[in-house]
Amino acid sequence: MTGAFGKQITNRNFLSATGFKFNLARVPKVDFFSKSASIPGINLGVAIQPSYLKDIPIPGDKLTFDDFTLQFNVDEDLVNYLEIQNWMRGLGYPDSIAEYDKWRLSDPINPNQDPNLSDGSLIIYNSNFNPSASVIFQGMFPTSLSTLEFDATSQDVQYITAQVSFKYAIYNIVKYES
Repeated sequence: MTGAFGKQITNRNFLSATGFKFNLARVPKVDFFSKSASIPGINLGVAIQPSYLKDIPIPGDKLTFDDFTLQFNVDEDLVNYLEIQNWMRGLGYPDSIAEYDKWRLSDPINPNQDPNLSDGSLIIYNSNFNPSASVIFQGMFPTSLSTLEFDATSQDVQYITAQVSFKYAIYNIVKYES
């Protein structure tokens, strides 16, 4: 199609906020309980070109990526929460260097990759819950894990959720063919 009608979008369905699934190779028990996730923001640096009238901003050459944050329900045995916490403890070895060795000696999913890092993917589903795209994260590692808050005064059953933030090398969005 050419002309003005050729520039129109063909799919007028909106993207649903509930259509996603997160997979992380290093901690597979977190993905089933994923509650919310966001595609991180991306920022392009700006260089300033001096001028005698006004400084002129021009596109820079470095991209920075925001952290990837995932909120998930915690299972009653704390298995998924402890997967993330143990990963972080292994990276930081707060008690002893043996904690790092224990983490490093565990069997990583991908033996060719640094055992401190993991690849992950956020699968995005369309309105028919068919995969539409994937956000592929490379070299992820957790940087913060939220507290678990218990409250005996709550009158309704409130399930515990946790939030984890990850740094990563880069992410790419891969669109699926329809």
